[in-house]
Amino acid sequence: MSLEKLKSLVTRDEKIAMLTCYDATFAKLNEAAGVDMLLVGDSLGMVLQGAENTLAVSMRDMEYHTQSVAAGVKSCCIMTDMPAGSYEQNNEVALVNAKKLMAAGADIVKIEGGGGIVQTAEFLIKNGVPVCAHLGFTPQSVMQLGGYRIQGKTDESALNILQDAIEMDKIGVSFVLLEMVPAALAKRITESIKAPTIGIGAGVDCDGQVLVIQDLLGIYTGPASKRPDDFKSPRFTKNFLVENHTIQAAIQAYVSAVKNKTFPSVEHSY
Repeated sequence: MSLEKLKSLVTRDEKIAMLTCYDATFAKLNEAAGVDMLLVGDSLGMVLQGAENTLAVSMRDMEYHTQSVAAGVKSCCIMTDMPAGSYEQNNEVALVNAKKLMAAGADIVKIEGGGGIVQTAEFLIKNGVPVCAHLGFTPQSVMQLGGYRIQGKTDESALNILQDAIEMDKIGVSFVLLEMVPAALAKRITESIKAPTIGIGAGVDCDGQVLVIQDLLGIYTGPASKRPDDFKSPRFTKNFLVENHTIQAAIQAYVSAVKNKTFPSVEHSY
């Protein structure tokens, strides 16, 4: 599905269902189950490599997994994260790395942050690379943010996120992903910009939703270095496998819940 066709879903009030994906097998499964867009996320550093965060994920990792996902789909749109260190300091380097991901099979790249990153996003777009802006909680900034915390809770921080979203929209990003922000803020942003919004822990009013596939299946239990009993799933996750007896049925249930606007519910939102 092309980026324009994805945007057309929004114009007819149909939600976009998105899941992370890291290999060809799940790519085929997700596409068959009706997922609209696949995210090759740097979350692979946590769910595949066992790390505590995404910071050590490399360009080589992202290229490899993008190639693997692309091998498994016929028409599903692929978004790939640009990993930490691949775009922040130099626009020319950012473009080189973004084009590597596009060559590997990505239809669009995702970069984290606002402020000075707006200029980077604009440079990529002007050079033919579609961009998704990732705002709110940005995992690559987990150290600066003091851990996995909700963003946009104060009036000042909410205004900053809103302004970043508006600036990203002005320079032509294709999507804005909002992570771990209050549902009321996500609704305001969605109503204030033209680009479709994708939420994760951002309420039901976003134009689409994304989950990490391991969270949807209830199989992620934290970093490899820690005991599973010590892990507590984030509020925005839901185990769809527990009420559905196969992985494909669980993915289909997620897609239906997103399309029917029953996920995320209030209990899965901030």
